[in-house]
Amino acid sequence: MSGLTVSDFSVARGPCDVLRDIALDLGAGEFVGLLGPNGAGKTTLMRAALGLMAHRGRSSLSALPLAERAKTVAWLPQAREIAWPVSVETLIALGRLPHLGAGMAPGAQDQDAIDSAIARMGLEAFRSRVATQLSGGEQARVLIARALAQDTPCLMVDEPAAGLDPAHQITLMEVLAAEARAGRMVLASLHDLGLAARYCTRVVVLSRGGVAADGPPAQVLTPDLLARVFQIRAHVSDGPDGPILQPVGVV
Repeated sequence: MSGLTVSDFSVARGPCDVLRDIALDLGAGEFVGLLGPNGAGKTTLMRAALGLMAHRGRSSLSALPLAERAKTVAWLPQAREIAWPVSVETLIALGRLPHLGAGMAPGAQDQDAIDSAIARMGLEAFRSRVATQLSGGEQARVLIARALAQDTPCLMVDEPAAGLDPAHQITLMEVLAAEARAGRMVLASLHDLGLAARYCTRVVVLSRGGVAADGPPAQVLTPDLLARVFQIRAHVSDGPDGPILQPVGVV
């Protein structure tokens, strides 16, 4: 499996449906930005599709046995929590656990995946540092590297750019875009519409419990949709480095 399909998909919190009748088919090689205002259900959709929340309908990922699911999709939750004072390299190495049998030590292939993830997130100088002693932004990059080291066909990340400075936000989006170009399905919940417009190949916009729009960023992120869903006015143009979308006011 190299993507995610959900159909007739609904999620309730208490007596009310947060999401209703969602249908999505996300394939290999796509970098999909999951957008929507606060409370639209972005995190709920991702967690339920992974089988971490009760839902109605079908999710191709939640239907997998746990061991196979761990080899198919890497998940970076919104909460950035490092519980143990281990080295950065040790923490990133935890991403290889789904590929190891009981009692197995990481081999050469695992070490290559760990080293590659460290390099892609610019963490070479942090390899031996204690992860819990890093800044919040540095810890976020370590946890992203752990997900990359898992080396799965699907990568799902919830607000991965939160807490990163602009340079590392750009680096992160370039890494995620490269993962998609390499053939992985990447689904990222994002609040920064400018990053989504520039780097994602497709955006899915959630609003009022359903999918308000789905397609290429240039076709979806129109002035009408930005006003209707996000209640904003924005400057939208094409620059020499790609699309530019900058909110300038509320409506």
